[in-house]
Amino acid sequence: MASIVHSFTINGVDGQLINVEADTICGNPSVSIVGLGDTSVKEAKERIEAALSFCGFQFPDHRLIMNLAPSHIKKSGTHFDLPMAIALLARTNQIKINQQSVGLIGELSLNGEIRPVTGVLPMAIAAKENQITHLIVPHSNATEAALVKGLQVIGCETLHQVILFLQKGIIPKPTAVFYEKIGRQPQLDFSDVKGQQMLIEYLTIASAGGHNFLMIGPPGCGKSMIAKRIPSILTPMTETEALEVTKIYSVANLLQEGRLIQKRPFRAPHHNASTNSLIGGGTRSMPGEISLAHNGILFLDEIAEFSKKTLDALRQPMEDRKVTISRVHTTNTYPSNFMLVAAMNPCPCGYFGQEKCRCTDYEILKYRNKLSGPILDRIDIQKHVSYVNLFDDSQAVTSSEVILERVTAARFMQQKRYMDTTINCNAELTPALIKKHCLLDSETEDLLKKAYEHYQYSGRTIHKFLKIARTFADLDGFPMIRKKDIQAALHSRDLDREKISLGTL
Repeated sequence: MASIVHSFTINGVDGQLINVEADTICGNPSVSIVGLGDTSVKEAKERIEAALSFCGFQFPDHRLIMNLAPSHIKKSGTHFDLPMAIALLARTNQIKINQQSVGLIGELSLNGEIRPVTGVLPMAIAAKENQITHLIVPHSNATEAALVKGLQVIGCETLHQVILFLQKGIIPKPTAVFYEKIGRQPQLDFSDVKGQQMLIEYLTIASAGGHNFLMIGPPGCGKSMIAKRIPSILTPMTETEALEVTKIYSVANLLQEGRLIQKRPFRAPHHNASTNSLIGGGTRSMPGEISLAHNGILFLDEIAEFSKKTLDALRQPMEDRKVTISRVHTTNTYPSNFMLVAAMNPCPCGYFGQEKCRCTDYEILKYRNKLSGPILDRIDIQKHVSYVNLFDDSQAVTSSEVILERVTAARFMQQKRYMDTTINCNAELTPALIKKHCLLDSETEDLLKKAYEHYQYSGRTIHKFLKIARTFADLDGFPMIRKKDIQAALHSRDLDREKISLGTL
């Protein structure tokens, strides 16, 4: 009768239970691993044979078959080494498993050591969802797996330690979860920014409602400096959001020491980034920058220098807040609910409107058209940034702590309003929820209609205005959208209005 042990595979950022079956049949000595495993799974037989021989166990001298069930799911990774070795030892009666409801994850070295693997956190979550009470993982991955509450994690360094636990219940050492303490004062603070009060007000709106933001200004006006300080005015992630982000980084093998990620991600890829690195892809359909920025910020500095093809690939993920990567061997879906913050110059040389600008009208038009209409339509707020006088001590300065208090209050109103839905902020409002929560009086509605007729805005842009106006009202603590909120929202798209007024659309 075949022996069965439990392990897991990764599908996107989610784990899935896999039953590892081992049986021996009559025939010439050989090892067959079936169940749609990739090359790393097929190579496990050599690692298992060497590890068992080194540890003093006997490798069967007849035909051995291992099945990874369900067999229709494609599987990859070296973490199946340990469960296949244990299933083999149990089938040949070399060990007796006395512990019930145990899952196993780990790569075997040739001398029986257990090496760390990627994607342990989503597999640990899958273990809990399938009522598995004990999870054996490599010692280096134990802290990561222990982030899942209600699951006993046993971190082992060698195959002998695994066998001792399975037969006698001896645990090498207890594993505790490590939560990194985060200081209240951020390293980068808006108190370093002199002036720019109107821009900071709209950045506050963007942070409070999760709206995408574009800054257009000459070199040295502070666009990148301001963008790097936005994380300091974002509310902390909830435990659910933190686990979502940590799962993605675990699958991408970017998790440091198994720590739970508590700070919102801030990803800033260079403008020469390929489409695959930004969206995700490769032979194993790995997550890209938009997924690594999930629940955080994706900052595209010099956005007009990105290739047009790469920028247009952002259109669907920005709308659906998820991305599906399809390749010949696998198809994975990753979350990509990020706040896009971008910066660009007004022209190729950067000094549009100044005497030293030598760009022709054609060069300016070609440069700005690198941002297609659909991409601009998805960027909620577009604001010009100008120089400030650094020697003027009368310039107003606002700290991140003050801004964060306003953002937190607005976010609390949104969480309370949308508690019975699946959305978290105003930027995620659906058309049905816009009709319900963005009601306007007749005077305010007439103002929005005039703007629609004059500037020929799309339906998506009108919805953006309503979402921004909703955030303006939340920031002031008002349950209804006022006329001044719509007026402020209509002034949030400088680039759109400028292009329309110049007749370039």
